[in-house]
Amino acid sequence: MPTDFAEMAVRNLRDTTNFGWWVIPLFVLVVHVYVEEIQRRNWSVVFAGLAYWGMDWFNEIWNSLVFHFTQYAPVWGVQGNSAYQILIGLNIEISLMFAFIGITAAKTLPADKNMKILGLPNRWFIGLTGSIGCVLIECLLNAMDMLTWDYPWWSTRSPIPIVLFGYLTFFIVAFWVHDMVTTKRKIITVSAIFGFDGACLIVFGGILGWL
Repeated sequence: MPTDFAEMAVRNLRDTTNFGWWVIPLFVLVVHVYVEEIQRRNWSVVFAGLAYWGMDWFNEIWNSLVFHFTQYAPVWGVQGNSAYQILIGLNIEISLMFAFIGITAAKTLPADKNMKILGLPNRWFIGLTGSIGCVLIECLLNAMDMLTWDYPWWSTRSPIPIVLFGYLTFFIVAFWVHDMVTTKRKIITVSAIFGFDGACLIVFGGILGWL
């Protein structure tokens, strides 16, 4: 039987009655961020941002599948006044945020990828500190019941899985793409990420109706 939070999230799923005009300037802001980097031909940052966004879509898909197969709860769910809830753990505001957070993170990377910060490779240090910061924000959202957790192994009492699988994988994949030698490799890798996401959305969502 679904939890109360899961039932509320399902009721809001893809309901257009709460659409708000604030989504439009948020979308334009994301487009503006990418256009600026494209004009500078800063392809490493552009593809790092896209890789980060694609990794989030992967996480959101398997999170929705957890709810489908358990009929109890997703690993995380979203509540509150969203303009549009895309999946049980993803609304349009969160998706737009993830669309450019990878760009922001990539722009903090030192040019020397071998440089260490406090004894750690700088990519891992920035990814880890960024992940911890994001999880701290999630804890605040959880305290307000805006972001809900129903499993003890994914909660404020057990934050390490959230750090590792909720964010660190996003940062590391984004930085890996950023540091690829050729633009062709970046394009192939990002295309593979979004191709897999798209196939999952079509099969599990469009055909099977599991999402």
